[in-house]
Amino acid sequence: MSRRDKSHEKLQFRLGYRFADPDLLDRALTHSSAISPGKRIERSYQRLEFLGDRVLGLVVADMLYRRYPKSNEGELSRSLNTLVRKETCAEIARQLDLGTEMILGESEARSGGADKDAILGDVTEAIIGAIYLDGGLEPARSFIERLFEEFLADGQANRADAKTTLQEWAQARGLEPPSYVLVARTGPDHAPEFTIGVDLTGFDRIEAIGPSKKIAEHRAAELFLVDQKVWKPKT
Repeated sequence: MSRRDKSHEKLQFRLGYRFADPDLLDRALTHSSAISPGKRIERSYQRLEFLGDRVLGLVVADMLYRRYPKSNEGELSRSLNTLVRKETCAEIARQLDLGTEMILGESEARSGGADKDAILGDVTEAIIGAIYLDGGLEPARSFIERLFEEFLADGQANRADAKTTLQEWAQARGLEPPSYVLVARTGPDHAPEFTIGVDLTGFDRIEAIGPSKKIAEHRAAELFLVDQKVWKPKT
């Protein structure tokens, strides 16, 4: 077994899916900067990202339709746009540690491509496209539901962005913007938990826990807004 195969073993465990055609996974992880111009269409993740974006949109739209039977078209559309945006996909990529698995050209690697939201978001969509091609819609649906459920359950699709709302609330009172502090990181590498505190001058620190820093930050901001009675608690 090659070094790359061993890496794929660990990655497929994190993905929760084993590829019948590992070449699809290789392609989903390969940025165009690592491929000669004549082979970029064939060997980079660009076409898989195109396909995965459409599969992701379909599955998330179905999730929202079933989860929120009283939401109108406009509300569902706003929720969909929030859940499938590049930032959300990039956060999924970070949870899966896709940045360490990506194949980048030398220049892109030096410029920090493995941690750019745009690239990480594309890779997540490419992985979805690869799973769809390899196993069909159901394993792709299972992958999406498992990883995007956290964002859906947090209400990030149905409520204004908590961090933005808190920043605007502080600004309206002439306060410095809130800051977010990593308090603790616990749990195994494949399922970490982050404790984040939000600090705002004149107020007690509010802490929250999440499976990623970004989710924990949103939860902390939301708890702060609830504590200050800007928002009502979720029911």
